[in-house]
Order: sequence, then structure tokens, then C-alpha cells
Amino acid sequence: MTVHKRFEVLEALAPIWHNKRKELPVTKCTQESFDFPDVKRRSVEVNFQRGDITSDGSVLLLRQVGKRLGLSEAVSKALQDLRRRASCKHDGLSLLRQRVYALAAGYEDFNDHQQLRNDLAIQTAVERTDVLASSSTLCRWENRSDRQAAWDIQAH
Repeated sequence: MTVHKRFEVLEALAPIWHNKRKELPVTKCTQESFDFPDVKRRSVEVNFQRGDITSDGSVLLLRQVGKRLGLSEAVSKALQDLRRRASCKHDGLSLLRQRVYALAAGYEDFNDHQQLRNDLAIQTAVERTDVLASSSTLCRWENRSDRQAAWDIQAH
């Protein structure tokens, strides 16, 4: 096919292509904000018109799914927490949520938690209003899990 013929074919198809483009529906998102349930003293609002607070807002959606499914609670109950509670600032459920939400947001390295522990979105998803666990605390907590813990989680 010559260049001239290709041009004629494109010219012939152009009106059809343009008409189809006009018929396609276009999504118009007009909602500027919406609220999540409050966490303790913190109200949670997603607003697309203001400045950036966090780039990890997706963890709030994970929190809502997790609350509905009860998955974090079930896994936390399956894991034995043998730590002396009087010496602990962070319960097992908070540690599990912190680690899971960070992994889901793409932070697989424990060193990331030194900064994430102060992130408002992660704190809110974990349902805490104060500083989260340090990377060393999370590392110790995760390293104490063994094969039996995996079986216990699977059984629940």
C-alpha cells in the first residue's frame, strides 16, 4: 500500500473515529472530599483540594477492609504474645497492623519504620494517635515467630 493510499484510508476513517470518541462516556468526579470513621480523638477526612499530608492514604482504605473482615484481629489472636505487658508500649495487634499496612504501602524494610512511625496515615490506620513502634521493636516482634505461629494463623 502506498503512502497516498494509506492517507486516503485514514481520511476515510477519521469521521468514524471522531464520532466514536464523542460517544464515549467521560467520568466526572466531582466529590472533593469524604470522611472515614474517627480514630480516638482524630477525625479523618480525605480532601483533594488541600496540601499533601501523606502519600500513603491507601492504608486508610486497608484499615476499613480489615475492620470489616476482622483479619488483623484473627491473626493477632492466633499469635501468642509472651512479652511482659507491663513493659510494653505497643500491643501485638498494633504491631501486626503497623507491619502489614507498611508492607502493603511498599515499605518492606524495617528501616522505613523510623520515619513511618510518625506518619499520621499509618498511625490512624493502626488506630493510635501517638508514635508507633520503632524498627527494632518490630524486628524483635517479627523474629520471634516460628513455624508453629504460621500453623496457628492458618488454623484460624
